Amino acid sequence: MDWTYILEIIWIGYIVLCAIFYFLQDYFFFRPEILPKSFQYRYPFPFDEVHFDMEDGGYINGIHFKVPNSKGVIYYLKGNSKSVKGWGKFAKDFVSKGYSFFMVDYRGFGKSSGRRTEATLYSDAQHVYKWLSTEYSEDQIIIYGRSMGSGIATRIASWNKPKMLILDSPYFSFSYQIRRYAFILPLKWLLKYQIRTDQFIRKVSCPIFIVHGKKDRLIPFNQTLKLKRLTPSNIEVFPVADAHHNNLPEYPEYHEWLYDILNDDLLFSQWEKRLPSAA
Repeated sequence: MDWTYILEIIWIGYIVLCAIFYFLQDYFFFRPEILPKSFQYRYPFPFDEVHFDMEDGGYINGIHFKVPNSKGVIYYLKGNSKSVKGWGKFAKDFVSKGYSFFMVDYRGFGKSSGRRTEATLYSDAQHVYKWLSTEYSEDQIIIYGRSMGSGIATRIASWNKPKMLILDSPYFSFSYQIRRYAFILPLKWLLKYQIRTDQFIRKVSCPIFIVHGKKDRLIPFNQTLKLKRLTPSNIEVFPVADAHHNNLPEYPEYHEWLYDILNDDLLFSQWEKRLPSAA
């Protein structure tokens, strides 16, 4: 048996695997729904469609549900699939609690377009946040990051001073999450998206509330516990015992926690006092 030949085949196969991962990772990580610019959104609540032309030629599209005399606005950074066409249904969970709701599609999703990189994910989200802060004061802006959007939401919260940050099923870092599945690959050199939630969260100065299903297999609950240990003074964790990754809203506990987080002033003030800056 020619072991040299076998090792060469294995080595070539490994290089091919690395190349496939490097060049096709966007197809693995993002599952967008692309919409024509003429598509008309339809929701049961009044809304405005919003557009942003980015300096590098990118184009960002989104939706803004406005509630009269709202308590504030939810800036919702969504997951890695579909478009705001479908994600807009989650507006009801916040509009019904007296909050306006704002969401955009990442580049390559829905009507949004342009080259997508980790840097543009942050810069686009920050640009939109700055626009939103002209519509609402920062102490009325609540950043909500769901799954893939949790790391982006944490980055934006670390750059600004929103009222609070809510993370829904977050990962410790995107690189940590991917390493669970692609541990045989040299991800340090291949992975285009690091999204270091674990680093960003240390720089967030507002209260952080995390809701996570304890039976989540895609992003296990222990990743939330790892985040909690990084900055325990301003993170409160709300576990939903039987929830998985994609069915949190099916559980009454999720809505009870969400109501308390958004409307219990005593809960908010208790956690606000625990922040290091409040000492």
